[in-house]
Amino acid sequence: MKKIVLFFFAGVLTGFSISAQQKTAVKPPVKKTTKPAVSKPVLKNMIDSASYGIGVSEAKFLQQQGITQINPAMVAKAIDDVMQQRKTLLDDYQCNTAVMTYINKVQEQKVKPSIEAGEKFLQENKKRSGVITTASGLEYEVLKQGTGPKPAAEDSVVCHYKGSLLDGTVFDDSYSRGEPVTFQLNQVIKGWTEALQLMPVGSKYKLFIPYQLAYGTQDNGPIPGGSVLIFEVELLDVKKK
Repeated sequence: MKKIVLFFFAGVLTGFSISAQQKTAVKPPVKKTTKPAVSKPVLKNMIDSASYGIGVSEAKFLQQQGITQINPAMVAKAIDDVMQQRKTLLDDYQCNTAVMTYINKVQEQKVKPSIEAGEKFLQENKKRSGVITTASGLEYEVLKQGTGPKPAAEDSVVCHYKGSLLDGTVFDDSYSRGEPVTFQLNQVIKGWTEALQLMPVGSKYKLFIPYQLAYGTQDNGPIPGGSVLIFEVELLDVKKK
């Protein structure tokens, strides 16, 4: 690591002339010091290169999870304990719990602005005429009410839909692809599973789905974690189990 050496220049004027006979006292110059240079690690063999590569790979994975702070000494100790077959400070379950708790905490802080923006939107949206709010927090608006049967959670449904974020960004659109989508209702996000069971075939609803009923705090492709999702969904058919 390249070190930056700071040089401090000090000149302190300790007195002012009271008369023509007085002299100005000058503080002796501060002795300059330099820090010893730190030698750069050298990859001496294949094991060194592979070990460094493992470190780079793991660090990049952690960054992708939003983790920017770790204790390298504890990481090194954990690796050494396992490689030397010593008893680890935490068992496998405790390790997994600690890692996931930390990742979730970091992710929650990262998406906090999105969560707050979504909560504010939903609070205002539920006041609009025609918007219905369920016990789970799902909000929906009936654009067209059909007369066909309603699906059960175990059924498959055929739908056209368009999904967007609060800023209007469209992340998925079956209309633009020119064909509807068929899927089993209990294998999608909770907001869809709940909403589609309210819809008779032939209906078109507008859904406002809180992040807890969508993808939670985790990013999902073009959908940032903590996002409220807005869908226009048209139920075309139900395929009973």
